[in-house]
Amino acid sequence: MAKQENIKKAMVVFAHPDDAEWGCSASVARLVREGAEVVYVVCTDGSKGTEDRSINGYKLSEIRRKEQINAGKALGLKDVIFLNHPDGYLEPNLDLRRDISREIRRWKPDLLITTNPKRDLLMSDYLGHPDHFAAGEAALSAVFPSARDHLTFPELLSEGYDTHKVKEVWVIMFGENSNYINPIIKEDLNKAIKALQSHVSQIQDPNEAAKWMTKRRVDLGDSIGCDYAEGFRRYKLS
Repeated sequence: MAKQENIKKAMVVFAHPDDAEWGCSASVARLVREGAEVVYVVCTDGSKGTEDRSINGYKLSEIRRKEQINAGKALGLKDVIFLNHPDGYLEPNLDLRRDISREIRRWKPDLLITTNPKRDLLMSDYLGHPDHFAAGEAALSAVFPSARDHLTFPELLSEGYDTHKVKEVWVIMFGENSNYINPIIKEDLNKAIKALQSHVSQIQDPNEAAKWMTKRRVDLGDSIGCDYAEGFRRYKLS
């Protein structure tokens, strides 16, 4: 397994606490293991994701923020940034795009990983959450062209955030329509499972979650002749 030496810094942009753990956390663990600095950008406040009517949105947001920070520690992240847009109402509007562009300019990642912006009812049995699509669309729009162009959001220049060109984008695909299957090792998977299990408020059975997560990555690993893997649409930007 060749080291991904061209990736020194990476950023993962997603809607809710736990989205990245389900989608790409083993690849994040690999990046960290190979020496990259990785930051998470969480777009929403996570204030809606529960069926427990005894808890209000403010309290849930606090809980999920702490869970995401703990997950980040399990993976060895450089930082976790919370944009705090309202959960359940996320739109790929200019405010969100500006906020993500600011973080791209601040952290200057070589690689950005985000969620699929497209609902595909023909190729997948997953309906999808509208916040996931919004986060993916805003992140891709921030990469190109907003973080790159000095005349877009010029107020960011005034804040001290100069333009930045992301070199590579991975869109989380769970295997469907992937053009890049990223091999991972057991150590990466174990860290990803520990990170996922940090989201106590979202997981009824930690062991079942670990089994599901492992099976997904075993199936993708089998497709390229390795033990475990995660799937993406990979775009190299020039």
